[in-house]
Amino acid sequence: MKKVENFSNCLKILKNADFEMADQNEIYRTGVIGQFNLTFELAWKALQAVLRLHGVENAETGSPREILQLGYKCGFIANAEVWLVMLKKRNTSVHIYSEDEIDEMLLLIKDSFIPTFISLECTLQAKLAEIDEIN
Repeated sequence: MKKVENFSNCLKILKNADFEMADQNEIYRTGVIGQFNLTFELAWKALQAVLRLHGVENAETGSPREILQLGYKCGFIANAEVWLVMLKKRNTSVHIYSEDEIDEMLLLIKDSFIPTFISLECTLQAKLAEIDEIN
């Protein structure tokens, strides 16, 4: 499925980020945060698409928050709290101006958000495999 593939490709780039370089280079820091934002967008849209394939009611439309909550309710997402933090950080990342906030964001991306994305990627691939088995 193209949406899951796009998410996986974007996540692969984020996983390869050099966080030591980000500590020393402002443009690189900005790039990592931008890649996080793109990965987040593709993640919730891929989740929505797989929920639809599974026939989940109310997955046709919805805000990122609604789709994430639906994914949690249906067992596609294990840690709703982290996803809600990601949503908040995605929404506020364009307004980060202080170095401390940027450092916090990079730490969250590295230690919390990337592992959460990886977990979703595994779940989505398993859920797609379930669909393939049925067909």
